[in-house]
Amino acid sequence: MIEIKNLKIKFGDNTVLRGVDLKIHPGETLVIIGKSGCGKSVLLKLILGLLTPDEGEVFFKGRDIFKMSKIELYSIRKHFGFLFQGAALFDSMTVEENVGLALKENTKMPLEEIKKVVEEKLELVGLPGIQNMMPSSLSGGMKKRVSLARSLATNPEYILYDEPTTGLDPVMSDSIDELIKELAVKLKVTSVIVTHDIFSVYEVADRVAMMVDGKIYFNGTPHELIKATDPTIRNFLNRTDKTLNN
Repeated sequence: MIEIKNLKIKFGDNTVLRGVDLKIHPGETLVIIGKSGCGKSVLLKLILGLLTPDEGEVFFKGRDIFKMSKIELYSIRKHFGFLFQGAALFDSMTVEENVGLALKENTKMPLEEIKKVVEEKLELVGLPGIQNMMPSSLSGGMKKRVSLARSLATNPEYILYDEPTTGLDPVMSDSIDELIKELAVKLKVTSVIVTHDIFSVYEVADRVAMMVDGKIYFNGTPHELIKATDPTIRNFLNRTDKTLNN
């Protein structure tokens, strides 16, 4: 289990997190929602130890990651896959080189074995046979899938998704949502998804955490979220999805 306690961080005069408390349970799909700039993506980076908070703790399997050495922290990160908002593929590398990069850089796995892993992961995300293509020739949805294949290459226990459907059309967004659900079942991974896409919340979430003013304002099931009468929650949902009033 990942346990987040009283996380606080600010950048200059801008206070982003004001005391976040949250638990992430093994095997669940947790979706984090909230207005733009509320600190959702910052929270993901803190979970990975890519940022250091001003106050607070993140416990991974009972240990505070901010008290670990760099070597220990690098070891912990091997348990995680990360899907960046903009896919973050290297333009100068082929799809195969992008997907296999972490294995090439961090393991002693033979090149032929890496090729097999890449082939397997691309097939898993529905993109078989595109190893030799360049990122510039891929659609936005394909780039997201390749980035996801890359995050799966090391067989992580946890996958963190930063706005996985941003910039995609509704059909492709639905496709990515279906893929996230399939992977959660097939691979039994724990998924943490930051999104502003309310439809995605209802499609993939086991649990929803809503952030307001740098804290967790709501923590419950998608059904509980829909039925909530709290004005702050209703205002957010109605602004994001007008169909909820029907």
